[in-house]
Amino acid sequence: MSEVSNLLEKAYQTNELAKFEIIYLLESITPADREVLYNYALKTKQAYYGDKIYLRGLIEFSNYCRQDCLYCGLRASNAQVKRYRLTPEEILGCCAQGYELGYRTFVLQSGEDLWYTDGMLVALMQEIKKRYPEAAITLSIGERRRETYQSLFMAGADRFLMRHETAAKELYKKLHPTMLFENRRACLSALKDIGYQVGAGFMVGLPGQTSADLAEDLRYLIELRPDMVGIGPFIPHSETPLGIKKGGTAEDTLVMVALARLLIPESLLPATTALGTLHPQGRELALKAGANVLMPIITPTSVRKQYALYENKICGDDQPQDCQYCIERRIQAAGFEVDPGRGDSLQYECKSR
Repeated sequence: MSEVSNLLEKAYQTNELAKFEIIYLLESITPADREVLYNYALKTKQAYYGDKIYLRGLIEFSNYCRQDCLYCGLRASNAQVKRYRLTPEEILGCCAQGYELGYRTFVLQSGEDLWYTDGMLVALMQEIKKRYPEAAITLSIGERRRETYQSLFMAGADRFLMRHETAAKELYKKLHPTMLFENRRACLSALKDIGYQVGAGFMVGLPGQTSADLAEDLRYLIELRPDMVGIGPFIPHSETPLGIKKGGTAEDTLVMVALARLLIPESLLPATTALGTLHPQGRELALKAGANVLMPIITPTSVRKQYALYENKICGDDQPQDCQYCIERRIQAAGFEVDPGRGDSLQYECKSR
């Protein structure tokens, strides 16, 4: 067996690789090795979660953002964005539509928009829980005060998604001129301490990113043990400083998804919309490489295209019911089973017992 084959076998059997081993694997892997990796990742997912794929209804409720990240189409300096905010009533309307479609997790995502005060968000969490007590609420609203996170958790928020973006400190500093590397990690630690199911994650193919950086991402996730890991390709946006840079590839992203399944096997792994944007079968390929979550968009179509983290995002004109039908057919065609429940992580379920 080759050294890469030995490392893949080790990752599959032990769920552990050292940083130098990950680097070697990333720099030496062949197309044939990738197929072995994907097979191991699929077996690992099946051992932990079976063939179930969990759906979350995604509501992108504001594209205002106070931050100025170099890769993001919603960055504060992008004057070409037509900005919007959904009212609490409009967000509740999206939840009602999602609930009718069978979703039992609502993901409320926005830029870092402080127009939504703590009081507004607390009242919204309470109302969603009042109407849909069995549903999970996931927030993805960026960096806020610990007290804010605490009050939202007490009001009913169950999960919080916040990609760490990159575990390489110097690269993080270059990409995030208005943010601090230490703050990001402190927020993730605070969310875990409070009791949220926490999602972290990173992009693949960022300008200047190395194999060592990607290995550090995985090592950080092994240490953090998040409930969910979001991994997507870097896709350039023309109205950002990185707009002319080369983007990440579906192949490299799938390798990182599969390695995350092997090294953090109990985590939930989404097949991202960005992967579906890069490759027509990107989400199905991710499911076959260890992913087990999909997030159909239930943002109103009137504003959906304005939530453009990157360009040419798929599903911009799809009605929620059409998006649901398409995704469920794709899941079944790929050989998996749609699970209509909350889809909590195994870590959370173990803690709840």
